Order: sequence, then structure tokens, then C-alpha cells
Amino acid sequence: MRRALAKAHPRVVGVDDGAFARTDRTAPIAAVVLSAPQYVEAIGTSSVRVDGRDGTRAVISLVRATGALEGLRAVLLDGVVVGGFNVLDLDELHRALGLPVVAVTRRPPDFPRIRAALDAWFPRDASERWRRLKAHRLFRVPTAGAPILAAAVGCPARDAIVLVHHTTVRGFWPEPLRLAHLVASAGRRGAARVRPKD
Repeated sequence: MRRALAKAHPRVVGVDDGAFARTDRTAPIAAVVLSAPQYVEAIGTSSVRVDGRDGTRAVISLVRATGALEGLRAVLLDGVVVGGFNVLDLDELHRALGLPVVAVTRRPPDFPRIRAALDAWFPRDASERWRRLKAHRLFRVPTAGAPILAAAVGCPARDAIVLVHHTTVRGFWPEPLRLAHLVASAGRRGAARVRPKD
């Protein structure tokens, strides 16, 4: 697997949510299959409940719907939540899809504030959402600018760092995630004003 992730042109799938309002019942998500650095092979869209618990199942179904998993090297995620506090289970994604999963984020999470919000808004399952959020150690990914952070399941941190570098076209953000966010946001009213995440 190390050699597969270290290849200069890995085939990966990036998944991200799009723009949504806190009053929406659902949030859009999109998956983009890309042969790095920028050849798009497939695109899929779906939705998750805002602050719900269906995110993991939805991402698994969406990735499978983009086509055969054979040849894919990894799943890239923008963080471990979609649609607000719909927290993904990275271990379940790895088991179900049989692929390394790498979740990246731009800045260190404010864990005390997050835990307080979970306890206040989701008293019945705050502990489970918290467990998923804290399940994997964050590590630094050096970039041409400020470093970003990542968590990885199914591969060592050093391989995840190489994968992020190979899938970044410009700036510091992986291209599959940049595209997935734009696709997921495209159907929202005023989407032409949605700025790329990097």
C-alpha cells in the first residue's frame, strides 16, 4: 500500500459537503474521483441530515456509487464532520470501503468548545459523537504556506502526507476536496458566489 500511495498520480476520491443553512434539514455532499493531479473521472452527489447521524452510511454509499473501487488508492475528507455535527466514523469508512481514509483540516479544532456544544445540543449521543471526533491523532502536513492537519486510518502518517502533496495542484488544499466542495455547493441558490475553500 505504501508504494501505491507514494505514486505520483494516485487515483483517489474526495468527499466534502457544500454550502447549507443551519435551518436546512439536509446538506449536500459530493464525491469526486480524480487521477492526480487534475484528471476528473467521476462525480457523484447525495445529501445528509444536518446534525444527523447518517453521514458515514451516506459517504459509503456515495463513494460506491461513483463506480468500481478497484484502482482507488484512498478516500480524502475535509474533516470528520459533514452537515454541521454529523460526525463520520473513519474506522467504519475504512472497513466498508477497504481503502485508507485521510481527513484534513485547516486549523486545530477547539476541542473544549466542541465538547461543550455536543453536551448542550446532543445530550443523548454526545459521547459517541465525541468518540468519533477524537478517535485518531491529528498530525501536521507541511505545505508551501501554513501547515494543515490530518488524521489517517489505514496508512501511516508519512504516507498520508505524501498523498496530500500529490493531490494538491496549487496552494495547499487537495484538488479532489476543492472540487467536491464546489460540486456540492453548485445546486444552492447563489452558488456562483461560493468561493473555493482554498
